[in-house]
Amino acid sequence: MFETVKPMEIEKRSFEIISEILEKEYGDVIIPGDRESIVKRVIHTTADFDYAVNLAFSDDVVEKALAALKEGCDIVTDTQMAKAGINKTILSELGGEVHCFMADSDVAKEAKERGVTRATVSMEKAAGLKKPCIFAIGNAPTALIELDRLIKEGKLSPKLIIGVPVGFVNVVESKELIMESGAPYIVARGRKGGSNVAAAVCNALLYKIKR
Repeated sequence: MFETVKPMEIEKRSFEIISEILEKEYGDVIIPGDRESIVKRVIHTTADFDYAVNLAFSDDVVEKALAALKEGCDIVTDTQMAKAGINKTILSELGGEVHCFMADSDVAKEAKERGVTRATVSMEKAAGLKKPCIFAIGNAPTALIELDRLIKEGKLSPKLIIGVPVGFVNVVESKELIMESGAPYIVARGRKGGSNVAAAVCNALLYKIKR
C-alpha cells in the first residue's frame, strides 16, 4: 500500500523513514548530535545508508564551519552541478557566494598548456580569492591533491574541505590525504561520493543556521 503524503510533507516523511531505518538497522552506529542532520541529509540525497558509517569529521568541524558561514565565507566547488545544488539564497543572506572556475577560459587554457587537470588550476585560482572559503569537492581527486599542496606551501587555509569525490583513480588516497592535511574536513571515506553529496553537506550546514 502507498502512503498518503501531502507534497509539502514528503521531505519530512523521508527524514522520519531515515531515522527509523538508522535506529532499526544501524543502532550500534553512534552519530554525534551536531553531525546527525548532515549524515541524514546525505542519506536523503543518495538513499545510501553507507554514509552513516563512512562520513568522517575532523574535531569540532561543524562548529567551525557554521562560524565561517555566519561570517560570510564563500564556497568553492569543482563542478557546476554542485554549485547549482547549493542553496545560494541562504548563503547570500549570510554574505557568501559560490564559485566554480572549471569552465573559465583561462583555467582551460592553462590546464592544457601545463598538462594538468582543470580542477588543479581551479584550486590555484581559488587560492587567490580574498575571502575565506569552504571547498566542496565532489568529483575531482586532483582538486583535493592540489588543496593539500597549497596548504602545505602556506598558500591556502580552508575553513572546511568537503572531500567527497566519487570514482576509482586516486579517490581513496586523495581523501585520506585531506584527513592528514590539518585542515577541517568532512570526508566520505572510500570510493563513494559525488557532486550531489558535496552540495548536500553544504546545504545541511546552511539549514542548521537558517532553520
